[in-house]
Amino acid sequence: MKSIHLHPSRRLVLRSLAALTTVVIAAAVATPAQAQTDGPWPTRPITWVVPFTPGGSTDVIGRTIGQKLADVLKQPVVVDNKPGAAGAVGAAFVAKSKPDGYTLFGGTISTHAINASLYKNLAYDPVKDFEPITLVASLPNVLIVSPSLGVNNVAELIALLKKDASKRQFASSGAGTSAHLAGELLGDLIGVQLTHIPYKGTPPALIDVSTGQVPFMFDQLTAAKSLADAGKLKIIAVTTPKRVAIAPNLPTMMESGVPNFQMSSWQAVYAPKGTPKAVVQRLNAEIVKILHLPDVKEKLGTSLGMEIVGSTPEELAAHMAKEIPRWAELVKKSGATAN
Repeated sequence: MKSIHLHPSRRLVLRSLAALTTVVIAAAVATPAQAQTDGPWPTRPITWVVPFTPGGSTDVIGRTIGQKLADVLKQPVVVDNKPGAAGAVGAAFVAKSKPDGYTLFGGTISTHAINASLYKNLAYDPVKDFEPITLVASLPNVLIVSPSLGVNNVAELIALLKKDASKRQFASSGAGTSAHLAGELLGDLIGVQLTHIPYKGTPPALIDVSTGQVPFMFDQLTAAKSLADAGKLKIIAVTTPKRVAIAPNLPTMMESGVPNFQMSSWQAVYAPKGTPKAVVQRLNAEIVKILHLPDVKEKLGTSLGMEIVGSTPEELAAHMAKEIPRWAELVKKSGATAN
């Protein structure tokens, strides 16, 4: 077979065409996330998905940060409440959203730690389907009782639960929330079988406890404080290892005679997996700055009792790596399930 010899100028043209073809193919197969980094961001409104009903801590955080973020980015940040299944409905929606920097998620200890072991068929993966942005804050949970129950402290509540089977129901903001598992843990530690009554968010659960429809519940101090101040609820203990500054007279569960009872909730911000790294870094930088603004620290920290964090994305990922197995152990021990 004869070899074919090309003129040097033709070889140069062919090599140039081959190089151009490679560039075109590479551009054609680039992922949407890669393509998004080529243009300015943001150029249109951003949606902040809150996986619970309006009025709860996750909603307050989303609206507070979202308003400030809109001012900085010069684009509206629209809060979209998608409640259900301890935040799993909203989380699954975001997990399937386009990773273009225009969808953010107000994640919690429920959506990104507890649900992983509580739900047998979870419609999303808290690690594989999300880009961590920042750990916003940790929040104390408290034990809340109906005024009509006639108890003033944890010891009196435990005595009533052991004596009266009709008082052994507890409410929560949803199956799989830290409030749910707090109730399961209490029942386990005092040796009483309690019945869990899940709600689609904190506000309706608090209302039913305040009216005596359900005897008691655990939830975040931030959510219950205003109703307690109005005399519509009683807060009798905090679940953190130490007392909290916003309510220094409130004893811990351990001080109240329930050894080994300690539990804190947390809130974070995420984006769909594949969101451009430059966008994640910008969001992290801006949100952390916002969290340390005096008026935001006053609203979330001083007034609502949140412990402001403002972590890096890597620190949030490391936090989740510790929390997921920790809560899996408690779920297994308590026997709690949700489907």
